[in-house]
Amino acid sequence: MAVEPIQEEMAGVCVDAHGSAIGMPQLCGEWIPNQIFWLIIALVVIFFVLSRIALPRIASVLAERQGTITNDISAAEELKRQAKDAEAAYEKALADARTEAQAIAQKTRDEIKAKLDAATVEADAKIAEKSAESEKVLAGIRASAVESVEAVAKETAEAIVAALGTSADQAAIDAAVANRMKG
Repeated sequence: MAVEPIQEEMAGVCVDAHGSAIGMPQLCGEWIPNQIFWLIIALVVIFFVLSRIALPRIASVLAERQGTITNDISAAEELKRQAKDAEAAYEKALADARTEAQAIAQKTRDEIKAKLDAATVEADAKIAEKSAESEKVLAGIRASAVESVEAVAKETAEAIVAALGTSADQAAIDAAVANRMKG
């Protein structure tokens, strides 16, 4: 079958004798009404596809996303409130622990002071006891020293009297030494 050449009157000015477009067919003035018709059909189809299928899906995704964001914000606010409550509880527990530690430290200081006071009283009692014993020993030493001094004084007085060539009786020497020892 042979291809018949297209007649010019049927094809119009935009097509040559072999049926090929002359230049750019989109710019051919005779075809613009046809192109506008198909453009409107394509836009209507795109509009219906978008409005019935794509836009509802996009709207549901956006609504879901907004719901997720709102839930996340409310959860974050709840967690922030819980964190503040936990911080307040921590601060209270810390203050209570400090107060308790101070009370324990004061109680320990008081116990140590009481033990120290008791030990001091006990040490003072032992020192007083030792001092009393020492006083007794010193009193005994003084008494024996006074007796020794008196005996030495009597012997010395007797020796001096004998060196002077006189004799004195023992009662006179004892009285003289006793008189001198009194002061």
